[in-house]
Amino acid sequence: MSGINRLDIKQLRILQLLLQERNLSKVANLMGLTQQAISEQLKKLRNTFDDEMFIRTSNGVIPTQVAENMEHKLNQILSDIDNLISPENFIPSSLTGVLQISTSDYALVTIFPILIKIINTEAPNLKVVIRDFESDNLHQLMVTGELDLVITFPEFIPDNYPNMLLFEEHHVCVTGVNSKFRGKEYDLKEIADMPQVIVSPSRANLKGSHDAWFERKGFKRNVIMSVPSFSSAPDIIEASNTIGFLPSRLLPHPKVVPVQISENPPSFNVIAAWHPRSQNNPLHKWLLSILNDNFVK
Repeated sequence: MSGINRLDIKQLRILQLLLQERNLSKVANLMGLTQQAISEQLKKLRNTFDDEMFIRTSNGVIPTQVAENMEHKLNQILSDIDNLISPENFIPSSLTGVLQISTSDYALVTIFPILIKIINTEAPNLKVVIRDFESDNLHQLMVTGELDLVITFPEFIPDNYPNMLLFEEHHVCVTGVNSKFRGKEYDLKEIADMPQVIVSPSRANLKGSHDAWFERKGFKRNVIMSVPSFSSAPDIIEASNTIGFLPSRLLPHPKVVPVQISENPPSFNVIAAWHPRSQNNPLHKWLLSILNDNFVK
């Protein structure tokens, strides 16, 4: 039996991940295997291709020229394999299984009502699981196929992941409807000094998305509280007599009112992203066509 006939799909997945991660222990974690098992598969790959394939370094491994030259073709082969289960004439109504999407509650309010309505109409047998956004585990979840699509902001997505810009958004400074801060205009120094609530859906800390912007202006924000969801922020801001910055598409809200400020923070993008191997998957193309038709201007 020739060397190439001894290859299996698992070995190709491991080879793909080694080219991406360049670290055996990381690949073992992503595949749910032991590092010894990855080493054994790497040994088989070396025998098959009659090449060292990866050279160990103090920080992991680096691919040989032979391995590096395979990457583009390997990604295409695995993409084609993933698409084998898809019918040539894609029919959404025939879809079954589970679609796994990760996002914050911001997208649940602004995007998902439209998306889910179309999915339920065109693919009634397709089940949907919406997961909390986990920026620290995002890459692992995407690589292992536990996530099909992510709707989030560009800074959370690896540079090599394909993505689609859905729309541009901006934050509005708000305070409670009965707050002492309402009804006046403030400069940025005054805003920075006010007690602020931030929304941090992926990490429990007191760091907000506009900290760097304030710092570039020469000010440090007075952040006193962090909440994990956009939906809870208006109630907290209203109850604590603070201010906060909320995406414009979540407003108006009965608990908060806009605060006039001398300069608004920069706008930001909302994107959909997916793993590179799904680039040509008909299901993904269908989902992206829905997003494109309903959100992309």
